[in-house]
Amino acid sequence: MSDASTAAGPHGPGNAAKTTPSAQPAQPAQPAQSEQSRQPQAAPRHRTAAVIPAAGRGVRLGPGAPKALRALNGTPMLVHAVRAMAASRAVSVVVVVAPPDGAAEVKTLLTDHALPERTDVLVVPGGATRQESVRLGLDALPPGIDIVLVHDAARPLVPVDTVDGVIEAVRDGAPAVVPALPVTDTVKEVAPAAAESAPAGSAAPGAPEPVVATPDRSRLRAVQTPQGFDHATLLRAHEAVVVGDGATDDAGLVERLGEPVVLVPGHEEAFKVTRPLDLVLAEAVLARRRANDGF
Repeated sequence: MSDASTAAGPHGPGNAAKTTPSAQPAQPAQPAQSEQSRQPQAAPRHRTAAVIPAAGRGVRLGPGAPKALRALNGTPMLVHAVRAMAASRAVSVVVVVAPPDGAAEVKTLLTDHALPERTDVLVVPGGATRQESVRLGLDALPPGIDIVLVHDAARPLVPVDTVDGVIEAVRDGAPAVVPALPVTDTVKEVAPAAAESAPAGSAAPGAPEPVVATPDRSRLRAVQTPQGFDHATLLRAHEAVVVGDGATDDAGLVERLGEPVVLVPGHEEAFKVTRPLDLVLAEAVLARRRANDGF
C-alpha cells in the first residue's frame, strides 16, 4: 500500500485533511468474458451417412427376388440392413442404391416398413457394378457429411455396437476403417489349372487346383461391413478408379491411394447372407434375439 499524505486544510495549517492513498496507474479495461467463452468448447460434431448398395441380383441364393429383397423373418433383408444403420444415433442419412430399374419398388418397400424417424432415407438407382453403385450413392449425399459408411445389404444383422465402433475410429482420425474377425480356417493360395473351355487364368468348375502357398492365418482377417471413411478420402478413391479395375471393397480402393486402412473388431452376427444356408443361420440369429431381447 502506498504512503498516506497530509495537506493544509481550508481552515488553516493546524487542520489536517483526511488521508487518502496515492493514485494508482490506470489499468486497461478487461473485456467482459461472455458466458459462452466460459463454457468448455464441445468437440466438432461429425455428420455421418450410410450408403447401402443393394443393386445386386444374388444369383448364389438361387432364383427369385434380388438378394437384398429376400425375406428374413418376413421382412426384406434390405429393411433389416437400413434399420441396422439407423440404429446408430450418429447416422443421420441412409442412401439405398437400388437396382437401376427397381428404385420405385425399393422406395415403396421401405415406405411400407417402420424405420426410425430421426434418420432420412433416400433411394437412388444404381449402376452396372458395385463400385458404380457406391459412387452414385456418394453423389446423392446431402452437403455437410464428414463420415461415410458403406454397408452391404446382405449383412442385415450387424449389431449397433459394431457400427458405432467404426464411426468412432474414423472420428479419431483414421481415413478408412474396416470391421474384421480373425480367420479360423486354414487358407490355401492356389494357381488355378488352365482349361481349354475356361477363360484364360481360370479353371473349369471342379478342376483340381495346385496349391502354391499357405499363408500364416494369424495375420489374416475376414473383413465385414459397414466400412467407414473420411468422406473426402472415399471420394478421391472412387475418382481414381480405372474402368474395369474395381476392388472387391471400398477399403481396397483407399489402399490404392496409399492411405492407411485400419481394422476394428467385427462381430460374428455381421456375416454375409450369400447362400441358402446363410438364410437359415440368419433366421436362427433373429429367433435368438427375439428370445433374449424381444427384438
